[in-house]
Amino acid sequence: MDRVDRDGLALTGAGGFLPELVKAVLERGLQAELSDHLGYAKGDPAGRGSPNSRNGTTPKTVETQVGPVALDTPRDRAGSFEPRLVPKGSRRLGGLDEQIISLYAGGMTVRDIQHHLARTLGTDLSHETISKVTDAVAEEVKAWQSRPLEEIYPIIYLDALVVKVRDGHQVRNRAAHIAVGVDLDGIKHVLGIWVQATEGAKFWAGVCAELANRGVRDVLIVCCDGLSGFPEAIEATWPQTTVQTCTVHLIRAAMRFVSYADRKKVAAALKPIYTAPTAEAAETELLAFADSELGRRYPATVATWENAWERFIPFLAFPPEVRRIIYTTNAIESLNYQLRKIIKNRGHFPSDDAVIKLLWLAIRDIEDKRARQRAKEQGTPANKRKAPARLVEGATVNGWKQALGALALAYPDRLTHHIN
Repeated sequence: MDRVDRDGLALTGAGGFLPELVKAVLERGLQAELSDHLGYAKGDPAGRGSPNSRNGTTPKTVETQVGPVALDTPRDRAGSFEPRLVPKGSRRLGGLDEQIISLYAGGMTVRDIQHHLARTLGTDLSHETISKVTDAVAEEVKAWQSRPLEEIYPIIYLDALVVKVRDGHQVRNRAAHIAVGVDLDGIKHVLGIWVQATEGAKFWAGVCAELANRGVRDVLIVCCDGLSGFPEAIEATWPQTTVQTCTVHLIRAAMRFVSYADRKKVAAALKPIYTAPTAEAAETELLAFADSELGRRYPATVATWENAWERFIPFLAFPPEVRRIIYTTNAIESLNYQLRKIIKNRGHFPSDDAVIKLLWLAIRDIEDKRARQRAKEQGTPANKRKAPARLVEGATVNGWKQALGALALAYPDRLTHHIN
């Protein structure tokens, strides 16, 4: 503390207080390990005549969360000492790898992490070393991508977001396909991530087949956008599944033909259609809109609704508890929004595997953050909690129970025994 007052001693970095403290602790620990290995302490007469003994030290620098630490690693004459505190060949200690992976998952590039560690900790790691640290999660990603899934999911959301990937000497747009399933407890799970050149029904058919091969035998409702051929691709794997076209996507598609000056009027005129109590009432409202001045002015808007009608009306057969969950793909769009914030600063990715790796790390961090928030607010009254729930958007625990009950009535042969 005298040095702090007199010289302004740094806490971290080369020569800082914390690195020196870590150095002292590690070297004492290594000496204790060697004593245990030899069977006698340093200077103990019991070691005289022993077939093995101490043989000086070897200098070694390890990178830590508080900066580089220069160690004097003890040796034995027989060369049989294998320290566990600082293993041979180890160059990084104290959670530095975890810190690198956390920074990478937050959207920082490898070079950004390199500069950040050098600036804050005085740790100079090469571009290749940081890349190897982030690549170490590849096996975890593969295991996650192939893990077994639940037998039934009441709801699955399917959507894709666009990422940029280097292809030879060009950077091309590719589609990262994401599937989010809601289990019987109302908890969302990302079921997988797949990268393809473009979003297409044929590729989605392969995704559904893979989910089935991983154990998903039945899905009650699949929510997706209005991609041509998408419903048929889903039904090829789960013939009994109800495919619900996202109403928000449908409204956006219909609005493409409307002038900016009339958009608010058209949006207000369309609302009675998707808020109608029954499919028959919704059809009446659509016909009324088609016969109105706005409907005659924008026939392409009317045609958009007519073409998507069979895939739009399924949610109208359910009570409000289910409608608010399945009428839109917001449950996955909210996840995509967070993922876009992470990938927007990267410019482009070197490969498809790099895309999957970052998205997986980001999803893991998002859920870990939410879990920490929920744990912190445990015991707080529900109306004062701010942590995002694990349930689908718009559904509380009681709301999901009501929705699940309504789904059980709608699909008694496929869901009731699973709830029991």
